[in-house]
Formats: sequence, C-alpha cells, structure tokens
Amino acid sequence: MGHSAEVPPDRDPLLADLTPPQREAVLHTEGPLLVLAAAGSGKTRVITRRIAHLIRLGVPAWSILALTFTNKAAGEMRERVSALLGEGRHSRGLTVSTFHALCARLLRKYAEVAALPGLKPDFAIYDTSDQTALLKRVIADLSLSTSNWPPRSVLSAISNAKNELLTAEAFAARAGDFYSRSIARIYTAYERALRTAGAVDFDDLLVLTAMMLERSAEVREDCHRRWQYMLIDEYQDTNKAQFKIASLLIGSDATIPGEGVEGYGPNVCVVGDPDQAIYGWRGADISNILDFEENYPSSRVVTLGENFRSTAPILGAADALIRNNKRRRHKDLFTTRAGGEKPVVVMTRDEQHEAAIVADYLRRVRHESEEPLGWRDMAVFYRTNSLSRVIEDAFRGAGIPYTIARGTSFFEREEVRNALSYLRVVANPADDVSLRRVVNTPSRGIGDTSIDHVQQWASERGLPLLEAMRSAPDIAGLSSRARSSIGTFLEMIDHWTGSGTFMGARISSSLADLVERVIRESGLEAHYLALSKAGKSEADLERPENLAELVSSARQFEIEFDPDADPASFPGADAAREGRLAQVPPLLALLRAYLESVALVADADAVDPEQGSVTLMTLHAAKGLEFKAVAIIGLEEGLLPHSRAQTSDSELEEERRLFFVGITRAMRHLQVSSSRYRTIRGVPERTIMSRFLEELPREHVSFSEQADPFADADPFGDDFDAPPVRRNAGGGTYGMGLSQSGASGPAAGGSGLPIGCRVRHPQFGEGVVVTVTGGMGARATVRFSSVGTKTLVLQYARLSRID
Repeated sequence: MGHSAEVPPDRDPLLADLTPPQREAVLHTEGPLLVLAAAGSGKTRVITRRIAHLIRLGVPAWSILALTFTNKAAGEMRERVSALLGEGRHSRGLTVSTFHALCARLLRKYAEVAALPGLKPDFAIYDTSDQTALLKRVIADLSLSTSNWPPRSVLSAISNAKNELLTAEAFAARAGDFYSRSIARIYTAYERALRTAGAVDFDDLLVLTAMMLERSAEVREDCHRRWQYMLIDEYQDTNKAQFKIASLLIGSDATIPGEGVEGYGPNVCVVGDPDQAIYGWRGADISNILDFEENYPSSRVVTLGENFRSTAPILGAADALIRNNKRRRHKDLFTTRAGGEKPVVVMTRDEQHEAAIVADYLRRVRHESEEPLGWRDMAVFYRTNSLSRVIEDAFRGAGIPYTIARGTSFFEREEVRNALSYLRVVANPADDVSLRRVVNTPSRGIGDTSIDHVQQWASERGLPLLEAMRSAPDIAGLSSRARSSIGTFLEMIDHWTGSGTFMGARISSSLADLVERVIRESGLEAHYLALSKAGKSEADLERPENLAELVSSARQFEIEFDPDADPASFPGADAAREGRLAQVPPLLALLRAYLESVALVADADAVDPEQGSVTLMTLHAAKGLEFKAVAIIGLEEGLLPHSRAQTSDSELEEERRLFFVGITRAMRHLQVSSSRYRTIRGVPERTIMSRFLEELPREHVSFSEQADPFADADPFGDDFDAPPVRRNAGGGTYGMGLSQSGASGPAAGGSGLPIGCRVRHPQFGEGVVVTVTGGMGARATVRFSSVGTKTLVLQYARLSRID
C-alpha cells in the first residue's frame, strides 16, 4: 500500500489545507496509530480525510470501519467523506457507526451462528423506561421491595457489572456481602426476564457482542475478512467492553493474514484526548488511551495541539487548568490567531443573582459583539440538571428563548412512545413490556386485572404474554368482554404481520406505510385527535402532529438506509469484491433496524444548532459541541467538583477535565460564575468557591466581584475588576439583580419603599407595596395588578419606585 499522494501535498485537495501533524496522521495508512487530538484541533477533518485517502489509494470502502459515540458524529463523518470523494468515487459499503449500533447489527446477523444463550435475531432493545418497568416486576416476583431496592440504583449496579464484562453468574460468584448477593439474585432474574421477553438492554449490546467475538472464531474471522482498517473516534471514552470489541475486531499486534502489511501490525487508528475523558462514572476507562502504545508496541503517535476554535485567552485558561492533572499526556494547547477577550469569572450572591447575571451577560454579548451573534450561538452549561430551573426562570422573565438539551425528547413523548411500542410488538411478539404498555391504549376493554390473569397464566407455563393471550378462552377469571377484546386485538396484530409471516396482500409495502397503518388502525390517531380537539394543553394539540412526524421519520430512514453500510445486510467480503452488493432487507428486518436507530439516539443528537434559542445543557452533554458564547454556572465545591469527587484523586481529575471540556466549547466569549449562597432543599446555604477557579491564570482571566458591590479585593487575594453596574431608564440599576431607584443593598429595605408607594417590576408589572420587613433578607409584599400579591426579597427584587 502506498504512503504518498499522487500530487504534491500543497496541491492535493485532501492535504493542502492540513497542518503538518494533521497531514502526517492522514498519510499514515499501515499499522497502529494514536492521534492525540486536543480540543478544537480538527480531529473530524483528520478522520474523514484519512478515510477518503484510503479509498483513493484503492482500499475498498466496505473494508473500512469507523466507530464513534453519537449518531450525529457518524452522520457528519459519512457526509464529509462523500463530499470529499465527489462524483465518480464510491463510499458505498463504508461502515460509520456508533459502537451500540454496530453491535446491534452484528448480533442480528450472527446470533444464531454464535449460539448465544437465549438470544434470537429478532430481539428488542429496551431503553431505560422499559428496563425499569421490567425490573420492578422482577423485584416484586422475588418478594423484594422497590423501596429497599430502588430500580434506578439496581440498574446502575447491573450496568456497572456489565461494563466490567461480568455476567450474572460471574457477578454472583464474586458477591460476598448481603447487598452484593441480593443484587446478584436480581441481576440473574432480570437477565432471565430479558431473554424471556426476547430483549436486550443497551449494555447487553456490548457485552453480548464481546462474548460472541471471543467465543466464535467463525464470526471473528468473518469480521476480519471484511474490515481491514478500523478508526475509532473519542477513544478516551471507551469502556472495557468497547475496548474488548475493538481488540477482537482488529486483532492483536501480531500481523494477521489479510490484516495489514508484515511488520506494521493491525491497521487501527484511534483518535482522542485524555484531557477530555469525562465519562468514568459510566464505565469509560482512560487507561485505554493512555496505554495504547503498551497494547500496540509498533504504534506511531501524532499530536494535534493547534486549536482552531477558541481565542488565545480561553485556551490559556483551559491549558493552565488542565496542567493540574497528573494522569494525562501533555500536549501544548495553542492557536495561531492573536487577540480575543478574556474569560470573566463572576462572584454572585445566590442562584437568582447568578441567573440574572447570565441573562444580562448573554444580552450584552449579543448586542455588543464585534461579529453578529444569534441566540443559537450561545449556551449555558451546568454540572447537574437541577441547576437549570433558576436559569429557565430568569430567561423567561428576560424574554430570552432557550432550549434544554436532555436527550431523545421527541421519542420520549407519550404518543410517540405508544406508537413505537406497537411497532416493537410487531417486530418482536415476545416483548412483554411494550405489549403491556399498549394492550389497552387506547382503552379497548382489556384492563389491568385481565392482563394480570393472562400474565400469571403465561408465567406458570413460561410463555410470552402475547402467546398466552391466544389462549384467552382457556384462562380462568377473564370476562367475556375481555376475551372478545383480546381476540380483536390479536386479529389487529395478525393483520399487520400476516400472522407472523409478513407475507400476503394485506402486508404493508413500505416501512412508512406500516407505521402509518399501525398509528391509524390501533386507534392512536383517533384518540389523540380527540384530545387535540378538546384542547386541554399545548402538548395535546401537538400530539397528532408528532404521530405524523413519526411516519416522516420512518420514511426518511427508509430513503437513507444503505444496506451495504449495514453489517447485518452485508453479503460478505467475497461477494463485495465481485461487485455483488447488499439488497434492501425485507420489511421486518427494516423495521427492526429503524427501531434500533430510534433506541440509540444520544443526548448530543438532540441539539439543533439552527434553533433561534440559547441551549441549556449539562457539561457532559456539551462534549463535542461549540458555541460562540458560553456561560458556565455553579463553580462551587460540591457542585463542580462534585461532592462524590472529594475523596478520590481520580474522580477529582475527571471533574477538572469536565470543567476543561466546558471551557473549550467557547469560541469567542466565556463567563464562569460562582454563588456565595445556593438554596438546597429550600434553605439558602453558604457555599465554598470551587478550587478550580483558583487554578485559572490571572493573565488570561478577568474577575468580577458582584456578590458584594463594595468589595475591592477578590477572594483569591488579587484585585477584581470593577463590577459592571448598568442603569435603566428610571435611574435604577440592573445586571446585579437590583433596580431599587438607585438604592441597593440594605438601603432598599426600609424607608426607600414606604407602605402604599407604587413600584414597577420587570416581569410582574406595576403594583402597590403592602408591607415591608427590614434587616437581613428584607422583604416587601407587593399587590400587583396583573399577577396578584407577591412577597419579594428586596435585595433581588429589581423593583423601581414610580411615585
């Protein structure tokens, strides 16, 4: 295989705009390669150019496998490669996938070959809601209490075990105390219930694939014959199972026939940054990237340190912060572009004051920035979701549009989940959790009591619920109406599936047609149209539109589905070499692929950069994104770093990396804030400023003390910049949560607002002061003409006297 391009690099469109390190990574085609890519260093460009370069050299696209962690990243890679290759060049058969999606397709294809216990190719994928419902039933069947064994905690323990590749049997063998033995019992019963339902959870996708590749030489060799070049993005986020899968797919450092050139080792390229390893809490293992050279002794290392995203002051702050970590691979973080404003660290009084400061900051940046900024160019990051509420309140009051990125919101809506549950029953008749969700939705006379009778009858005979329903005439305790309704329900399912054959004139001709039929014939469409006409809420009005959008989603999936890029449809390396490509799979297989794509949507996929609104999201969800203006809130001990990290050096370093990730999302403007007081369970509590703020360099960061307008020194021992106090038309101030006719602090709490005077509030409008209490935390009760009586803390009330 050649290592050089056909034309000089400076004239080669694939290479001309790359830096020397980027070019080195692209041109290295044989043997293991570690690309240490700093934040904003153009790693996606390197990966896509490397894929295009391999294809240009004659490597078949179908023999290249690229793995990443979000559907969004995978889609972007595919689009970039197609654009780079242009007309006349084919990326057909190229597999760009998330780990979970790849595993799902491999299990579909090889489940029977590998003979994995209890797993059939028609398995369903259970999301968190499905897992919780199933686990509650399992716990009850074991005569345990969900109050003593909360499903969320138990699922977390089971997930941790699976991430360590521990089966239920292996976990039980290690269990030495009462808690572990009890978890082992639940884990064993949970796995049995999953297999009875013909289902797997997200962790199973990885664990079962690792098990399959390890146990089956046939499957392993088939994968080796197909994929001879592997690229893995965000390698620092891989866990033990993903590391195992990648290692088995690509082979060892010893040359495997058909896998690279003698002396080079396997053709695996991993790209990542140990400084952005922030998912240790869900099993990611930073040692996978730190030990890459030890695992692959013949590997080459390329470092990408130049940042093309952020200004020099932002990078200076981030670089100084992360140098405090010990477990890392150092690389200089720099930019060749000069200038840029310093990030600002703001000390605020409490969370309401902090929210007002953030709102004011984003308004100011939007209007005063040298380049035009829209709301969509801005984001607010926080350590935990609970911190968003006060920000939301402030934004609503300030008229700032916002969107909360919390994952698969569309697919979590009630009507969409119900439709998907019907489709999952069609795809997998043994999926009891989905069946129980919709068997009486809309209401059709099959109540909980009837289903409980059928469920008990099924459990006694080891049958799936749907199969037991076919014996309804023989089940005691069912009313004649329930038996009739069950019969009608089964007839409906059989019409959609051709009684399980998916053949005949009644079977839908396309995926979109099937989805539309299910929505209409199940009664969901009529049910939600009736709710919409009743107009109980805005959500009710949107439900029919959401069902229509689900049909559009299925149609889009059908149009964009590439069978050659689908490991489950790929005809094999020999067939591909002969030019025989994959066919679009039959309807049932296409339905299962679609349901997988829905189940595997990630948090970052929910962020729409074209929205005209500020994005509110956790620091974890912000990974991989960028915004021109960013505000990071809650820099306090116990929040960031989180309280869980107080006694662990490794967890503290991960919290520092999390802050580093937040900082490096900012392109032009960055504000970081910490509050002196924060309300915990309704009680204001004094906080301790985050130690991370002390690690930010004074030469790159400005500090603004707004917790105490009269302070002349910062808590670090250096002078703060003067707090920006801005005046409104009435002469009052805002930006610090105060607007009391030029008064602030204690002066506003007494004679400044006599009983009976008229005041104006920016959100509630005009009102009359009814009572005033003085001292610390002075309050005023105001009767507003629009919203009634409110009691406000004067320090934060933003009241202006108008008479």
